[in-house]
Amino acid sequence: MELLTNIAWVGDAETGHLRLLDQTVLPTKEKYLDCKTVQQVWDAIKRLVVRGAPAIGIAAAYGMVVGAQEPPAGSPLAAMAAEDRFQKSADYLATSRPTAVNLFWAIDRMRSLSDHLPAALLAEAQRIHEEDKQMCVAIGSHALEYFKQTVPAFTNDSISPAGVLTHCNAGALATGGIGTATAPMYTAQQQQIPLRIFADETRPLLQGSRLTAFELDAAGLDVTLICDDMAAHVMQQNKIDLIIVGADRIAANGDAANKIGTYNLAVLANYHKIPFFVAAPSSTFDLAIPDGSHIPIEERAASEITKGFGNQTAPDDIKTYSPAFDVTPHELITALITERGVITPPNTQTVATHLA
Repeated sequence: MELLTNIAWVGDAETGHLRLLDQTVLPTKEKYLDCKTVQQVWDAIKRLVVRGAPAIGIAAAYGMVVGAQEPPAGSPLAAMAAEDRFQKSADYLATSRPTAVNLFWAIDRMRSLSDHLPAALLAEAQRIHEEDKQMCVAIGSHALEYFKQTVPAFTNDSISPAGVLTHCNAGALATGGIGTATAPMYTAQQQQIPLRIFADETRPLLQGSRLTAFELDAAGLDVTLICDDMAAHVMQQNKIDLIIVGADRIAANGDAANKIGTYNLAVLANYHKIPFFVAAPSSTFDLAIPDGSHIPIEERAASEITKGFGNQTAPDDIKTYSPAFDVTPHELITALITERGVITPPNTQTVATHLA
């Protein structure tokens, strides 16, 4: 199984830079963007060159290394003290995306270091990156073992492949490793457990078709692409044994914010009595927020709906509403799966116990 390198640091701490796979042009092009300024890192996060909560956090951590480097002679930043530049970079990067809590978690972790010189910052950013790889493996292991115990289609005597539905991209492209929601899929592949995966295309930016279907197919997994509004029909046809998605922020009571359209799936899963799982690292939990109603929801530009990928598909000047995320209440979530294990049923007490 070979995965594309979506995030990498190039060079040394003092003069190196962040290299990102440009996910806005996948799957037709494999293009990399070199970010040598904090502005370029901010722009890459904002424009979804890099996306997915864990990957955003990793990119921001590397961006703070860039922000601590000595600025070119003549730059307006050259007159600022090094610590002031560092803090300014951190504040600026924090404005790139409002919903993904991993962004703020990574920035706070970098800020908490006693040494804000590039070498120390790069070492910490690389630790965050490596920890995320290990967290993905652990999530995959915990998830698959739980599925084997609770989902009949995952038992060894199951005749046909288990049907799995996922939404958006919580895969290798969204993390530093094998993904969160996709981690048990890759783990099942390694254990030669057959799956039949359905990927929602995920409107309006099609992360499911451009990214999830692309990466799973490239890895040799059996994946079928469907439009978002086909999910109910596929469930009705008994093709789905479980649904698993990622998350960008999880409140203290287990309410989970994820890509818009996730809540739809949770409601449908409840009706069809299909288990609904959310996979995310512990860094995605925001215990300062009691429930999902307090999660800030990013609203995207109208053009992502009306002129998606350059093609106009709506009348001129039509009003739009384009939230990037929705919140799934914890009552609709069968279990939350982290690198530490499984939280079921999700609620304030079980979340607090799990993360203690």
